[in-house]
Amino acid sequence: MRVRPRSLRARLTLVSTLGAAAVLGLCLVLLYSGLDRQLSGALDADLAGRADDLAAAVRSGDPEVVVADPLAQLYAPDGTVVTGTASLGGRRLMSPAAVEDLAGGRFADRVLPAGRSDGTLPVRVLARRLDDGRVLAVGVSASPLSAARRGLLQVLLVAAPVLLAVLAAGAWLLVRAALRPVDVLTREAAAIASFPSDRSLPAVPGDDEVARLAATLDGMLSRLRVSFERERAFVDDASHELRTPIAVLRGEVELALTAAPGSGEAEQALRAALREAERLSTLADDLLLLARERTGTAVVRREPVDLLDLVADESARLRRALGIAVEVRGEPVVLPGDADRLRQLLGNLLRNSAEAGAVRARVRIATDDGEAVLEVADDGPGLPAGLEPAAFDRFVRGGRTGTGAGLGLSIVRAVAVAHGGTVSAAARGPLGGAVVSVRLPLA
Repeated sequence: MRVRPRSLRARLTLVSTLGAAAVLGLCLVLLYSGLDRQLSGALDADLAGRADDLAAAVRSGDPEVVVADPLAQLYAPDGTVVTGTASLGGRRLMSPAAVEDLAGGRFADRVLPAGRSDGTLPVRVLARRLDDGRVLAVGVSASPLSAARRGLLQVLLVAAPVLLAVLAAGAWLLVRAALRPVDVLTREAAAIASFPSDRSLPAVPGDDEVARLAATLDGMLSRLRVSFERERAFVDDASHELRTPIAVLRGEVELALTAAPGSGEAEQALRAALREAERLSTLADDLLLLARERTGTAVVRREPVDLLDLVADESARLRRALGIAVEVRGEPVVLPGDADRLRQLLGNLLRNSAEAGAVRARVRIATDDGEAVLEVADDGPGLPAGLEPAAFDRFVRGGRTGTGAGLGLSIVRAVAVAHGGTVSAAARGPLGGAVVSVRLPLA
């Protein structure tokens, strides 16, 4: 399986480090080759100079200079050793066949016995054929050159990882500095939880790609904020304005029912119209509450409320209205809150269970860590898989079979937030269906 760094910073650092490693490796290979050629060239130049001096001395009739040389031999044209360095003993710098085949001058690498059964001596040899047919061979030990090569290679092998680590660290710092504005923009964008916030993205200095991206995103955010403000104002105004004509409609229908009782089809039509008017009135109130909750202007009273008594009374009323068996458990809990809003919260939760097809619900009241906990569980089909995070969004019905607008759980969250609390949902609870937990502060 291919391993790929997740962050852009790590990927850029990896790519730049690999590129630097390739360039560094090439440079070190060229450096090693160049230094090796220089060392070999210096050794060959020394051999060539010694060979010139010895050849001149031999031509002048003084072959004894070969004996005094550190490593040299003079051969007859048939390969016989005429004279040579005394330290060579019986060892030869060139074989008889090589002497006979030599034409001109030639460098060669030889390995001589070092005088011990298990030792050898690498030498560099320059052989030249003189004018009289004899061959002069001059040698020098290649051990210093081999040692220098090994030392150079060791230095390069040690220096390469250090240089590569320095380059990787430099690339990391450079990439981090280049992407720091992106990190700042990301954190700031994540901190802007909603469009009502007046915060904007920070300006990035300069005129590079990141600066232009920051300016573009900030402009887009401003346009979206304006659009959201218009939408919110429209919902607030529309909800508020709808309440008056709906109230008038309900009054007129009720008056018509009072003025003409028992008119058969007319009365039936008027009662149907009254039910629809009541639904519209509830929907307008819900939308107005949601709009005010989004702006932080939802008003709740702060009066001592016995949550257990409130739940017991409201459950008894809703049990008959919804046709669902409601069991209330728990302990008396008194908290500061708005009794009407809390009744609305409980009513929406039980109505949501009834619309889901549940026939039994359990309401539990408890305290936990300085908070009151109101938990409603039912034996319905539960929430669809993966719906828990979006269950409290507006107009999300999650497969419910009721005729609601999908605002019930949104109202529950709005009331809980207005009281300073939180709300959560789980797909499966103790009765097999969904369970919703509301946590409200006790003080």
